[in-house]
Amino acid sequence: MKIAITGKGGVGKTTLASLLSHLYAAEGKRVIAVDADPDANLASALGISRKDIDSIKPIADMAELIEERTGAKRGSIGAFFRLNPKVDDLPEGIGYHLNGITLLIMGKSKAAASGCYCPENVLLRRLLKHLVIERREVVIVDMEAGIEHLTRGTAESVDAFIVVVEPGQRSLQTARTVKEMALGLGVKKVFVVANKVRGPEDINFITQNIGEQGLAGYIYFSEKIMEADMRGSPPSLYPPETVNDVKRIKDEIEKKL
Repeated sequence: MKIAITGKGGVGKTTLASLLSHLYAAEGKRVIAVDADPDANLASALGISRKDIDSIKPIADMAELIEERTGAKRGSIGAFFRLNPKVDDLPEGIGYHLNGITLLIMGKSKAAASGCYCPENVLLRRLLKHLVIERREVVIVDMEAGIEHLTRGTAESVDAFIVVVEPGQRSLQTARTVKEMALGLGVKKVFVVANKVRGPEDINFITQNIGEQGLAGYIYFSEKIMEADMRGSPPSLYPPETVNDVKRIKDEIEKKL
């Protein structure tokens, strides 16, 4: 199972990514959780301690590793470097391991936004492609609000692309835009998950506005989730109602694949 999760900032995609990671790990599956959002906070959502989070270095900042694998220094543009660097040993070698979950924090290359090739960007894209296409573990990617990290070959191999929304026009507009971009890259299954739902009116509002996208499920708003997030508590301490909401979403997506 290879899942990519995206959505407008603040909608709760990282909470969903962390809960899905723990649910799959609880089933005895090996999970690779990838934080591909520049505002990296998946480690906290997984319940990793602040002390350990401070010791985890984003891959894009690992200058020696980037030079070793690509043959060029981090940040260099226009230089000659390997476009297919070795990455298959990185999850075991540099990942943070927690209860059956391996966390990789991608970080952001300075040139990525401009579309330029630079060593760190090539390494990150090659690693993501390796994780989605070549690995046998469950891979869950917490992405930024878009699909910038995905190339066509990687996108075509994603089993489920989840767009998290909340009741609000801007969130739903982001979902529609991302869906079009994803389908253009060859993603076959795009699901919508509604978060911070307060009742039937919110569900009706979302279902009326997402058109043909379809709703894979919803997560009810809970003050306890916000409190757990502020404390950096693991998902096991989230309210059971929230965990059950995500279990139903997981089951619904698996049923449709």
